[in-house]
Amino acid sequence: MPREKISACITAGNEEEGIRRCLESVKWADEIVVIDSFSSDNTAAISREYTDRVYQHRWLGYIGQKTLIKDLAAHEWILFVDADEEVSTELRDAILREFESGESRNYNGYEFPRLVWYLGKWIRHGDWYPDTKLRLFRRGNGRCAGQEPHDRIEVDGPVKSLKADLFHYTYNDISDQVRTLNRFSSITAETHQDAGRRFRLVDLLFRPAFKFFRYYFLKLGFLDGMPGLIIAGSTSFTVFIKYAKLWELERNAAAPTTES
Repeated sequence: MPREKISACITAGNEEEGIRRCLESVKWADEIVVIDSFSSDNTAAISREYTDRVYQHRWLGYIGQKTLIKDLAAHEWILFVDADEEVSTELRDAILREFESGESRNYNGYEFPRLVWYLGKWIRHGDWYPDTKLRLFRRGNGRCAGQEPHDRIEVDGPVKSLKADLFHYTYNDISDQVRTLNRFSSITAETHQDAGRRFRLVDLLFRPAFKFFRYYFLKLGFLDGMPGLIIAGSTSFTVFIKYAKLWELERNAAAPTTES
């Protein structure tokens, strides 16, 4: 019996620096599908070197964009890979062993750890590892869920864990990280407001400190050296800013409007 086929689905936007590495890592898949959110660089052109299934669509959010590309894929199995990620050779081999042996017919999804490259070092502790992701699943049994900007896949039925890593090249430098954290904290604050979650002073005062303690001490982030300390501090600050922005949104919503 022939093995089940896999569609590698990549969402991208202005990722010309890393998209080729990503595409090279999924050339073994039976199909590559790319959705580009109208990049101003060469992301789409580079993608067309690897597949003719390149689409452009306005950005629908992390959940919406993955829902869209899932529906465009042709095969039963979907493998989600972001443009700044890479399927390691070990993960590729582990997936192919599952499918070529027929073992995949017993499952509706596969999850695996994601290993982050940051400030010249693989981060192996804290909340950043193993950071297990369910990214390979049967399209009829899986759906895109989560809360912006953090998407996740929910699968009905049995899921198997693989040990090999998905690589994530997350930030170019600290400035790049700060820009992303600023954007993500705004999205999260707005999502909280839309969901009716109210600002509480206790969240602003204590959650950032607990985040640092959890990451750096409980999850052994200190073993990653200076990068581990920077991650602990920056993620703690992000939690603080997220709740500060929620307070600001509530203040602005409550402010009386003035008519000219």
